[in-house]
Amino acid sequence: MKISTSLQFTFLICTLSVLSLPGQEYFFKDKAPFNSEVPSPEEFLGYPIGQQHTRHDQIVAYLEKLAEVSERATITSYGKTHEHRKLVMLSVSDPENLNNLSIIKQEHLAFTNPSVTPTNYDSVPIFIQLGYNVHGNEPSSSEAAMLTAYTLVASDSQEVQNYIKNAIIFIDPTINPDGRDRHTQWANQFKGNPLVSDNFDIEHNEGWPRGRTNHYWFDLNRDWLLGINPESRGKLTWYHEWYPNVVTDFHEMGTNSTYFFEPMKPIGSQDPIMPKENYEDLNNLFAPYFSKALDNIGSFYFTKEAFDGTYPGYGSSYPDLQGALALLFEQASSRGHLQDTEYGTISFPFTIRNQYISSIATIKAAVENKKNLRKYQQDFFKSAVNTTAKKGYTAYEFGDKYDHNRNKAFIDKLLLHKIKVYKKGDRFVVPVKQLQKRMVKTFFETYNKYRDSVFYDASAWSVANFYNMKYKGIRSSNLGEEITSTDKLVNVSKVLKSDYAYILDWDDYNAPAALYFMQSKGLKVASAFKPFSINTPTGNKSFNYGSIMIPVSRQKKTNDEVYAIVKEAQDTYDVPIYATNTGFSTSGIDLGSRNFQKLDIPKALMLVGDGVSSYEAGEVWHLLDTRVRMPIIKLKISDFDNISLNDYNTLVMVSGRYSVLDSLVQKKIKNWVSQGNTLVTLSRASKWAIEKKIVKEKLTEKEKDTTKNKKVERLRYVDAAENIGRERLGGAIFEVDLDITHPLGFGYRDTCVPVYKNNEVFIAPSENPYATVAKYTKNAHIDGYISTDNYDNYLKPSASLIVSKLGGGRVIMFADNPNFRGSWYGTNRLFLNALFLGNHINVPNVEKE
Repeated sequence: MKISTSLQFTFLICTLSVLSLPGQEYFFKDKAPFNSEVPSPEEFLGYPIGQQHTRHDQIVAYLEKLAEVSERATITSYGKTHEHRKLVMLSVSDPENLNNLSIIKQEHLAFTNPSVTPTNYDSVPIFIQLGYNVHGNEPSSSEAAMLTAYTLVASDSQEVQNYIKNAIIFIDPTINPDGRDRHTQWANQFKGNPLVSDNFDIEHNEGWPRGRTNHYWFDLNRDWLLGINPESRGKLTWYHEWYPNVVTDFHEMGTNSTYFFEPMKPIGSQDPIMPKENYEDLNNLFAPYFSKALDNIGSFYFTKEAFDGTYPGYGSSYPDLQGALALLFEQASSRGHLQDTEYGTISFPFTIRNQYISSIATIKAAVENKKNLRKYQQDFFKSAVNTTAKKGYTAYEFGDKYDHNRNKAFIDKLLLHKIKVYKKGDRFVVPVKQLQKRMVKTFFETYNKYRDSVFYDASAWSVANFYNMKYKGIRSSNLGEEITSTDKLVNVSKVLKSDYAYILDWDDYNAPAALYFMQSKGLKVASAFKPFSINTPTGNKSFNYGSIMIPVSRQKKTNDEVYAIVKEAQDTYDVPIYATNTGFSTSGIDLGSRNFQKLDIPKALMLVGDGVSSYEAGEVWHLLDTRVRMPIIKLKISDFDNISLNDYNTLVMVSGRYSVLDSLVQKKIKNWVSQGNTLVTLSRASKWAIEKKIVKEKLTEKEKDTTKNKKVERLRYVDAAENIGRERLGGAIFEVDLDITHPLGFGYRDTCVPVYKNNEVFIAPSENPYATVAKYTKNAHIDGYISTDNYDNYLKPSASLIVSKLGGGRVIMFADNPNFRGSWYGTNRLFLNALFLGNHINVPNVEKE
């Protein structure tokens, strides 16, 4: 395509002019005069915005300075990151508004309460929340946050005076401080003088894992719904206290792009949870403000393409389910300070200015349309309690009687989103008709029909399935007692002292954590490979496959020391542990049976680095760090040649491109596994293991069409991307049939388990009849989009989890991701079983006929 010379000229002028303009006039010269007693970002930092990437602590310090010197601003903290960086919110408004903020807050929240009907839409300041830098290596918006804050606090222009009088503006300058600082250090340390714009310069090519993600390499922009990380949990708690009317979500995209603002691409769902008025009327109301502001500075942009708000867990979609208007902005990235593009060079200050201009335009649009926004929010929450639930259900009932800590984790997530939950006997009930009705639908409803087949991200998010939480719709008005906290939700009987043995119930989600705790304290333990029942001080108790036995007399510790460790494990993890004074079972195996196998403590190694999926690696690291409290060695793939594997019994390989592992390294892995060790592969790593013949397994192949002279259908060129894209499996939920007698299935009671698939890895069932642990069921589809071709010809004939024998060891291959986004509590156990029990899986030899 020929490049427009006028477009190229405009882009070059915008880029080059910023390099020659003095100070900060480039950004906000039309907002003068400014209060000289309020320091500008340049005065405070000692350099102009855009000359350097600003560290998070400097950003926070600057906002604290604004709150210190001006009555227009106050600052609060809503949490800390994994690396203990402060998460802050700057509140900016007219001093009179801030002095009366508690009263204004009550008036504002009245519009979210269907039981009252205020009509003072124009008299209450509009609540605007400007959120920046959720992806750490998309840094322009945090710089724009400082410029926006300075403008609102220091400008005495009539325009800004009007904004702060009619709005309460909350500025969250850095949603992902850990990732931002990782990128900031990279960009600043490799910055050249003079600036180097060559795309191949190291400044523009971050090292693995890059700064997009947080400490555990999670994408926080997908975490609003899932609420796994402290950054998201703090933000959600703040959000449900304030319910802003407008929320921004600033991002960056490819360097050769321009600028994106809403409206988005049409939502892919056939029946979107988000009200139509939101993504049509309000977006079209705001769009002219953005186009006018960007036109005025000569910036090019696009709308209605590429991005969609189907997944409800983005910063640009979650607020839409809370009566707000969420707005996505995407700026072409300079990926450093200055970089070459197809149209010339793009500079860091240029990218910052677009974000700043859009911030101010958002405030302008919100202030001038506050009546519409308030009426919309009011109607939104009224409709939640006034409309009839589909399918005739009045509530959803759920609960797992064997796994109370998984119940607790699921209820914690419901409460985080302010969803009302009730306890009814040994079950739990969530009514549909409540303020958070749309979140209830998000948690429990599933879909199989879509208007579009190409999604920006996941197409399935029924959170109950993430937790393997069996639920059903009910038509009952009897709710029971409301649950407002999970603090006392798990009540286990305190384990009594025994001089014989203790038994840990493996059904509980926290059991692996308790097991590792006891192993790390030096206790010898064994796992039951068959179920049994035995007398305990609290009566006869039945134990499932995998239950952990701690024999007292076989420890190198005194009976009192053993009891202290067992008791501490229970107190720490709230797990069911029972004492017994006999080895004789009332049914099933006795405690001295050969079907109790001694477990070695896991010594796990995971490959990380270039080519490896940081998302999947981070999910493994996060699971073991934060829930199991078990260390895993993270080995750079480039160092693999230099390490001896003899000190480890388990190797984890997540999705990745493992081309650097040549035939000699592959042989090294095979030899190590053959010595009795365990290789665990996830998703695309499983495909790699099959293709490189680490194992003698196969990928599922589609039956070949033997029709001769098959006619190729002619298709439109413009539809190519859509047609190809619909074969991509962006994220859907399927049911598998799990062998719960297999060690990988220990701890499960139901053979039907939901799994999450976001890849095109399809593994054929093993020819060994004992090696296919989980296979997709005949009617496997639960939620989300999958093409007919992928579903019928690839998924349904395939296995989700197999174990392949290799010498004296084994390779455990997951076709799916059991730890997706830290939220798949329902399949975490499969992965943890691979770590704790993998070395005790002996795949039987089967003679071929």
